[in-house]
Amino acid sequence: MQDEVVNYFLELISIDSESGDERAIIDRLKADLKALGAKVEEDDAYILTGGNAGNLYAQIPGNLNKKPILFCAHSDTVKPGKGIKPIVKDGIIYSDGTTILGSDDKSGIAELITAIKEIIESGEKHPPIEVLITVSEEVGLLGAKHFDKSRLESAWGYALDTHQVEELVIGAPAQNSIQITFLGKESHAGVEPEKGINAIRVAAEAITAMPLGRIDHETTSNIGLINGGVATNIVPNKVEVKGEARSHNHSKLEQLTSDIRHCVEQAVQHFQYDFGGASFDWKVNLEYEAFHIQESEPVVQIAIDAMHRIGLTPKITIGGGGSDANIINASGLPMIICGTGMNKVHTLNEEIEIEQLQKGKEFLKALIRRYAEL
Repeated sequence: MQDEVVNYFLELISIDSESGDERAIIDRLKADLKALGAKVEEDDAYILTGGNAGNLYAQIPGNLNKKPILFCAHSDTVKPGKGIKPIVKDGIIYSDGTTILGSDDKSGIAELITAIKEIIESGEKHPPIEVLITVSEEVGLLGAKHFDKSRLESAWGYALDTHQVEELVIGAPAQNSIQITFLGKESHAGVEPEKGINAIRVAAEAITAMPLGRIDHETTSNIGLINGGVATNIVPNKVEVKGEARSHNHSKLEQLTSDIRHCVEQAVQHFQYDFGGASFDWKVNLEYEAFHIQESEPVVQIAIDAMHRIGLTPKITIGGGGSDANIINASGLPMIICGTGMNKVHTLNEEIEIEQLQKGKEFLKALIRRYAEL
């Protein structure tokens, strides 16, 4: 027999919520949070994200006189996420293979709201709780970026957005997004190719020279998108290239970004002629700052204690990706990332074990109880 957290999770993933199209899930969560006695507000982040719904900020009153504890999860899913049809088999919930499952991040939402509901229904004393449900996380952490972080009253918080429940992520890198436009000179490829400058070739030379992949234990880079050319008989005069650089170390991030630009400059310099030369446009944007929280900090220690109380063995890790926790930490409020059981996310093979959903709910209940003791 399935318990409440499983049934609730199945209900949530049946509501389509691809990034930017989250109206239905936000309306459902707003109603569910209000049913818990929360004061719930939706902001106007959709104006800036281009979506159809804003972030949800909920304040659930406690019966202990202390600062709230903050939990954060996101409502959007990656594509393809419409018409999800879950299959439950041998204790695991799968997608049917035509869509993602949506456990990223509806497993976190289901575990959190069910945990809070059970805490309230038990009648036990509990602290005030802040819940932040962000929109458009999967497309650049847009909801968190546009949320007014000054509204948060908690001393620290937890983002529910990584894999196994036992995982506690206490650090994540900064990321620079990089956009390069290589400009050449158009000509007929069959009649007078010598009068053209092939922007694709310029870009290829630059990319070949770039430091890419795993640079060291805390630094990576990647070129992920290339777009250029209009026909095979035209020497292309424009190519757009998009990539990224990440590092836990700010100096390394800046050096890597500079090294990538130097490769672009060197390649462009190789294509200078009497009739003209290649050139480029360069845009870099810091998407989010890195964070690292010491294991000795209270935000980490009470999570460890909570896991021990329910028989779990915490696994302290450093992450390689960005999340809402990067944005919240940059505002000055310490936040670590907790696992929810999601597995093989962003693929058609996504799955989650029912046991992980149940463990996630119990961990959050234990975490709220442990915080109440401070």
